[in-house]
Amino acid sequence: MLRVTEALAALGHAHTPVMLDDAARTAQQAADALGVALGQIAKSIIFRRKSDDAAVLVITSGDLRVDEKKVQAIVCAEGGKLGRADADFVKARTGFSIGGVSPLAHATAPVTLIDDQLFRFDVIWAAAGHPHGVFRLTPNDLQRLTGAPVHDVTALPPTP
Repeated sequence: MLRVTEALAALGHAHTPVMLDDAARTAQQAADALGVALGQIAKSIIFRRKSDDAAVLVITSGDLRVDEKKVQAIVCAEGGKLGRADADFVKARTGFSIGGVSPLAHATAPVTLIDDQLFRFDVIWAAAGHPHGVFRLTPNDLQRLTGAPVHDVTALPPTP
């Protein structure tokens, strides 16, 4: 969490991370602890680009699922594939454990995409590198802090 706190300060972000009483390893746990909508949680999902073994970070709204085919079309060359990232890969590439992956201050810079659906909210919350740590920001802050492009990366919700 110190690495995230230092990165936020260096980037001039106004909000320092806060520690929650309980772990927030899932978006639902974080939303419940903060008393906010599930969609206001900025989930950090890591994929593995098979062509070069690069980490691909997708920061998505907590109430939506990532469409892996959309991400693959954006970050992989023609015919390239994305794969699932296991806990060891996530820890080695980001320096964070699953459940606490921050959108910034990674051990190795990932290829990063921001979900356009986060812009439905004025305020969002992201993990701060620890299962109990989160920080407040806006979607525009997220884009400024990460320098990542915004894309449609989520799956359509199932029709009733």
